[in-house]
Amino acid sequence: MKTRRRFLKQSAAAAAAPALFHIVPARALGLQGPAPSDTINFGHIGIGGRGRGFLRLEANAGKPVHAPSNLGGDGTRLLRAGRSVALCDVDTRRLDEAATRVGGHPKLYKDFRRLLEDKDVDAVYIASPDHWHALQTIMSCEAGKDVYCEKPACNTIEEGRAMVQAAERYGRVVQIGSQGRSQPSAWQANNYIKAGRIGTVRKVLCWHYASPEGDWTPDAAPPPELDYDMWVGPARWLPYNVKHTHGAFRWLIDFGGGQIRDRGAHVMSIANWIMDADATGPVSVEAKGEPPHDGMYDSAVSMEVTYQFKNPDWTLVWAQPGVPSTELNAAYGAVYWGDTGNVTVTLGDGAGTSTEQRAKDFSQQCDCGKAFKSPGHSENWEDCIRTRQKPIMHMEAAHRVASLCILGNISFQLQRKLEWDAVHEEVKNDDEANRLLSRPGRGLWNL
Repeated sequence: MKTRRRFLKQSAAAAAAPALFHIVPARALGLQGPAPSDTINFGHIGIGGRGRGFLRLEANAGKPVHAPSNLGGDGTRLLRAGRSVALCDVDTRRLDEAATRVGGHPKLYKDFRRLLEDKDVDAVYIASPDHWHALQTIMSCEAGKDVYCEKPACNTIEEGRAMVQAAERYGRVVQIGSQGRSQPSAWQANNYIKAGRIGTVRKVLCWHYASPEGDWTPDAAPPPELDYDMWVGPARWLPYNVKHTHGAFRWLIDFGGGQIRDRGAHVMSIANWIMDADATGPVSVEAKGEPPHDGMYDSAVSMEVTYQFKNPDWTLVWAQPGVPSTELNAAYGAVYWGDTGNVTVTLGDGAGTSTEQRAKDFSQQCDCGKAFKSPGHSENWEDCIRTRQKPIMHMEAAHRVASLCILGNISFQLQRKLEWDAVHEEVKNDDEANRLLSRPGRGLWNL
């Protein structure tokens, strides 16, 4: 990997020049995607949990089919022509299970770098743990692959900006998996608000249940099927523990970042979309709450983060647990408060999104809010692979949402208010906070 300074310098210089390094099939040379009639060949990096949902079964390869979906839309999805030709995971058990499920003869890799060298792969789904998202997305762009990467986009502000620059420099279509934007109820609420039905929105109040603390479990030797050193990758080394890895990594700052970075990347993604904040950020961030006292995890159990935006002026609050909406029964979501009313949007992830009936009824009669209506999150990405347009959760938008989550955690960690410069992406007059905007990496794995 390039050093950060070299990468950023070359990225800036490349803004006016065409990308020169694309390892792609002939039909996708330059900045072009596959022709509309072509089948997209997908590679998959990380195939446990969310990653399994992205696999294209051999029986359905190359033809549109209806299938259950947790990727957005109305509960079913019309798959574009595509097939899974290469699979990668550091857990051989998961790799073998996925190969059996896909059928046919997909190529299998334990090292994602070998998959990125595969010239048969047009685009990649990245569903590895959070701490790998940035490097794998950047390296995929460098290799000429379009990218669908699960949320959150990144673990640090520095990583997010490097991801934006990589997507732009190499002309890649990058979609981050905050699926709520592509679900009908989010569009209905956005349309309702943008049509002025609740006046000017001044405050968005999010709620979510607390993060777990985790009962103490002793460290152990990693199972033989798991390449644990590769799993840790760029993060700070910790001994293997079953409650640090598959599924449970989210509650450690080095690997995940707690509920605010997990579900906050869904709920606040919809908020930024509705509030037209995809290219900006708050002027201040203030987190309050008690740090964890016991247990295995270091992310906040309970916290409240207040973000102040200017021009236009509005307030975003992430409250964990917060006060649930009285209008809709859901584990998490947000209430949008305007001058003349309010509306609720719940959830925001693969479990589905909902909004109040008045917003649904209004949107059946009028789309005067002029909000983009996505066909589904993965479908939108695949359409953009062909058209080379930006998807609904493009990399800049995803970086700005991830920045909210990261800054909330930093304010909580330091127990003080941060004055944020969203243009230069730095905390004003706070060297300690600015040191937390990046991380050193580990071994080969660094920016």
